[in-house]
Amino acid sequence: MTLPELNSRPAPARAEALAKCCGATAWVSRLNAIFPVPDADTLFAQASTIWHELAEADWREAFTHHPKIGDVNSLKEKFASTSQWAEGEQGAVKQASQNTLEALAAGNEQYEQKFGYIFIVCATGKSAEEMLALLQARLPNSPEQEIRVAMAEQDKITRIRLEKLLAA
Repeated sequence: MTLPELNSRPAPARAEALAKCCGATAWVSRLNAIFPVPDADTLFAQASTIWHELAEADWREAFTHHPKIGDVNSLKEKFASTSQWAEGEQGAVKQASQNTLEALAAGNEQYEQKFGYIFIVCATGKSAEEMLALLQARLPNSPEQEIRVAMAEQDKITRIRLEKLLAA
């Protein structure tokens, strides 16, 4: 879809499209309210600004719209509307060894128990081993540190998905 097409969509249809990029209701609502936008750079800048202004509860809401890294069944079932994008983002996991997949699963469980949400990483271009190393490196973070890291990763994911939305 082009930016002019997104600009001309009725607000509910545009909100549905934006929700595929980031699952935080407040983000979708606030971003949808700025349309029409003059260009993609403005859209990307406003999307990021709005994201950084949201509350932690909004960030956590967005995190619930992602499958766990390597969770293929979750990708197919729960995230049907974004599964193609998420599958592409996590494509390197398909080539991972069984040991790496098991370590990712164990690390995801540890992470979720410690922080209360799934491990969020911008997986595009990263191997399963790289994601595992990042997960393990972030596990010692304090909750205050980690929410900021996860929030920044979601911001990267959202930018990539907005780019994909405009390229679709």
